[in-house]
Amino acid sequence: MALKISLRPHERIIIGDAVIMNGDVRAHFVIENNVPVLREKDIMSEKDAHSPCRRIYFVVQLMYVDGRNLADHHRTYWDLVGEILKAAPSMLPYIDQINRHILGQRYYQALKVARKLIEYEQEVINRVYSTTRSI
Repeated sequence: MALKISLRPHERIIIGDAVIMNGDVRAHFVIENNVPVLREKDIMSEKDAHSPCRRIYFVVQLMYVDGRNLADHHRTYWDLVGEILKAAPSMLPYIDQINRHILGQRYYQALKVARKLIEYEQEVINRVYSTTRSI
């Protein structure tokens, strides 16, 4: 099934392992084969992976677009998961969902759950912060 894409002026997209930046006008095109695609709003740079759950998202993103180094990305992912679960076992339901997607090689779906994990991480941080402020 083909994927129809519409890019705003100057919007970036990753298609396969290529980063593409649109020109000055809206562009429309169709991707006819099965290749990883990430729109700019879903792309996280390494410098933005500044929390444990953001690092999870970043490494899953690498699994999705950089299949040549998949074994390395998997090792990094499992190391991060171990650290996160030691610090915050309440994240296990999200991690379990991400794990199932990764093991099924459904990396885009894993990214969507990782986005929810980042939101949950922020909720936990906010709770801890508000608790310590009230002491």
